[in-house]
Amino acid sequence: MAALMAVANCQESVKPLVKIVKGKKLCDKGWECKGWSKFCCNQTISDYFQTYQFENLFAKRNTPVAHAVGFWDYHSFITAAAQYQPHGFGTTGGKLQSMKEVAAFLGHVGSKTSCGYGVATGGPLAWGLCYNKEMSPSKLYCDDYYKYTYPCSPGVSYHGRGALPIYWNYNYGETGDALKVDLLNHPEYIENNATLAFQAALWRWMTPVKKHQPSAHDVFVGNWKPTKNDTLAKRVPGFGATMNVFYGDQVCGRGDVDTMNNIISHYLYYLDLMGVGREEAGPHEVLTCEEQKPFTVSPSSASSSSS
Repeated sequence: MAALMAVANCQESVKPLVKIVKGKKLCDKGWECKGWSKFCCNQTISDYFQTYQFENLFAKRNTPVAHAVGFWDYHSFITAAAQYQPHGFGTTGGKLQSMKEVAAFLGHVGSKTSCGYGVATGGPLAWGLCYNKEMSPSKLYCDDYYKYTYPCSPGVSYHGRGALPIYWNYNYGETGDALKVDLLNHPEYIENNATLAFQAALWRWMTPVKKHQPSAHDVFVGNWKPTKNDTLAKRVPGFGATMNVFYGDQVCGRGDVDTMNNIISHYLYYLDLMGVGREEAGPHEVLTCEEQKPFTVSPSSASSSSS
């Protein structure tokens, strides 16, 4: 809880501790960016993204018609982000690049948790973080193929929960292993703890979905260097590629589709609200994935059966 107290009491920048190791400058910034990292020498998220901005981005999440009133808040986000800032989340490059990454991550989150629609008060983009779970799941999302690695717990439903909703037993199992929380037997922990829900989403952002693929973080901040095959497939670093990493052929390589545009619209809206401005989002081919070949082809596309 010390981290929460620190956020509550101190929104001004913390001076980092600095040491030089093998000619490289490493920093430790206390609770928010701990553990001697080059990234902690940069501005940290609370330096440029504060409570009022979070409230602006998710203005309608606590209105009476929302479905997770009182659940999501800035403290949960910044506490979760503290685990990933030493690894470069929101701390890679200069302030502009860092702000863009926070907007990009939250753009995905907002679009996946929104209950906004065309004529919603405040507009359709003001309703991110309206949900923390799927409201009427149609199935248990238990895949027996994983019965030896991530066996389904009897009677447990693995429907969508969280900031980037997790589905299926194997995804709860893998996320739980990474976060050292027993999500396979207790997926409900995600809908009961907003910090854990943000941690799970940030882990997904920072971690490749599959071996030999980049993470969303790496394609966004430019750590990923496209191969010749990537270039031929029109995959370039940027926001479009983050959608490709997460959703593959469900969203990308399909032209100008609503599912893609909804995610992009949230990102652009958040860039504007954070004071960065949508003009910083880059050219069309960086922002969208409409012409990118997917990193991943979903089973439902490869065959007639749905996944």
